[in-house]
Amino acid sequence: MHERSATAATLRSRYARRVIWFALLSLALGACAAADPPMPAAIDTGNARAAQTAIAVVQRDWHTDVCLRTRDADAWTLALARGFDGATTLCFGFGERQYVVERKHDPLTMLGALLPSRAAILMTVLRAAPEVAFGKENVIEAPVSDAGLSGLQRFLRDSIETDNANGPLRLADGPYPGSLYFAATGTYDALHTCNTWTARALRSAGLASVADTVFAGHLMGEARAAAAHAPDAP
Repeated sequence: MHERSATAATLRSRYARRVIWFALLSLALGACAAADPPMPAAIDTGNARAAQTAIAVVQRDWHTDVCLRTRDADAWTLALARGFDGATTLCFGFGERQYVVERKHDPLTMLGALLPSRAAILMTVLRAAPEVAFGKENVIEAPVSDAGLSGLQRFLRDSIETDNANGPLRLADGPYPGSLYFAATGTYDALHTCNTWTARALRSAGLASVADTVFAGHLMGEARAAAAHAPDAP
């Protein structure tokens, strides 16, 4: 009888742990897939500062973006922001397409985000440094080499679907002025969220120690450690 009670208690404990893990995972995925990232603050182009060649990682609640300066961008990347005068920084994030673009907010869509589903890339165009737009506490700058910049932009090109004319496939305007949605080549699922996408973007830029994670805070910690050990960009 004692063994039976112990077995039942063990099963309940395992079930409870699985429920908690699923709830936490769903919360992280839901925040990543479901909420429009916070709008950047009003910015003043006079506050943009010169800095070493670097990319930035931005935390926007439970979502993260990776950013690069337009002065460091190649022609293909710059063309994504055509029509946005005065752009100094381009930020890119990954999300579940049905929720962020098609605005489907029902529970079925949320559960579907745990399985492979269509994705989108949100580009946010800034006219100042990311720390001015999002707050210094939400931004990590990482020095990168020319090879790192090229690697990141190859990753962006590979992440954005193209149309019949081989141009980026634009889906819709973003949730606020200065933002656009593009179709993503990859799928969104439990193992490929906005934050794992950002981690892979950072690795493509040469920050090899950044590991995949579904949580924005954990990713920022990984990025901070990688930036601290990154060699100064030339």
